[in-house]
Amino acid sequence: MGRMDDAVHSSRTDAITVVRLRRPQVRNAVDAPTARALYQAFLDFDADPEARVAVFHGDHGHFCAGWDLQAGARVHAQAPDAARAMAAQFDFDPDGGDPVQGPMGPSRLLLSKPVIAAVSGAAVAGGMELALWCDLRVMEQDAYFGVYCRRFGVPLIDGGTVRLPRLIGMGHAMDLILTGRKVEADEALRMGLCNRVVPTGHALEAAMELARQLAAFPQATMRADRASAHAQWDLPLHLALHQEWERGKACLGDALEGAARFAAGDGRHGRF
Repeated sequence: MGRMDDAVHSSRTDAITVVRLRRPQVRNAVDAPTARALYQAFLDFDADPEARVAVFHGDHGHFCAGWDLQAGARVHAQAPDAARAMAAQFDFDPDGGDPVQGPMGPSRLLLSKPVIAAVSGAAVAGGMELALWCDLRVMEQDAYFGVYCRRFGVPLIDGGTVRLPRLIGMGHAMDLILTGRKVEADEALRMGLCNRVVPTGHALEAAMELARQLAAFPQATMRADRASAHAQWDLPLHLALHQEWERGKACLGDALEGAARFAAGDGRHGRF
């Protein structure tokens, strides 16, 4: 099953949904229609009861080169006051109930299920922000990150200034945010910006294997733990522990069933 348009292709095999960016002429940079298609593709994934994990991938050797500056230039030429209209389009109420699209698409969504980025080639500017939005990042040896939009005055408005410090710490984040420099795979792994480095050409394969591992686990417990980790930011310790308990106690039946499987010999000595 799947859905397709010119720039975004989404398909599911068993419990794994693969969302692909397909704009090779601009290294998978995202324009307004592509942002809308990405946003809808991930909403569809989250609503699909048969889908457990998504893999986010860019076709033709690049993950995503960020916001499409060529499209932005055309908008500016047509309407010099376009910045005000753009700001109004993406403005949102943080207390609002409905998920709101970000300029790059899904960047303001908090899904109920994990997404793995399969990063090849460039994952820069808004493309880096999309990779940061994902739960895990599998990166090819010659792939790279970078706040390349620094040189053009394009702000990080798809979660980059929030997720980057939370992921790698303020010191590393300030280095990348202020300089816009290139971050290659080995450095990205050392600072925690990616989770796995694989040979060139194998990011999608490795991300799919990781997705299959996650899809094989008891889902309610994994999702409860994931949701708790997301919810604990800025909560006092006692409230963070309370919300962890509230989410986890609903999964105690799964825990007891898992204990019975362990006692019967399943999954011992760290085998998965």
